[in-house]
Amino acid sequence: MTERKNYITKQGYQRLKEELDFLVKVDRPKVVADVSWAASNGDRSENGDYIYGKKRLRQIDARAKFLFGRIDEAVVIDASMQEQQDKIFFGAWVTLLNESDNSEHYYRIVGQDEIDTEKGFISWVSPIAKALLGKNLDDEVKVETPGGLVKFRIIDVAYHE
Repeated sequence: MTERKNYITKQGYQRLKEELDFLVKVDRPKVVADVSWAASNGDRSENGDYIYGKKRLRQIDARAKFLFGRIDEAVVIDASMQEQQDKIFFGAWVTLLNESDNSEHYYRIVGQDEIDTEKGFISWVSPIAKALLGKNLDDEVKVETPGGLVKFRIIDVAYHE
């Protein structure tokens, strides 16, 4: 079995820790209290609050276990420390020009736990990120998309929070 690194930005790592902290310190204790109250109401077989609460506890525990694992495996990359500012590495903010229609596209290459297409956050293992990694400002890249091959020119590379 091949082991894949869980690369993540500082901000992404912090968000995972905050979510885990909320689940463990706020959400889970509240649900435990709700389940305890519901259990005190007698017959549990038809007690909707009890049944839902137990289900919610399983969901919280599963998510917390997942987050513990992702945090434990995380390799935090501080993109602001990148010395080659015109070369694309993990954490880069990249502006591309689609050469066929002159449209601009803005992406940040992030970890798999940070993907957010509305913000332009793409995974470092996505096809477009794979095509970009290691490239320089003004390079041309070709990306295979569902609509066919698309040519982009890299018009800006930045490293900031």
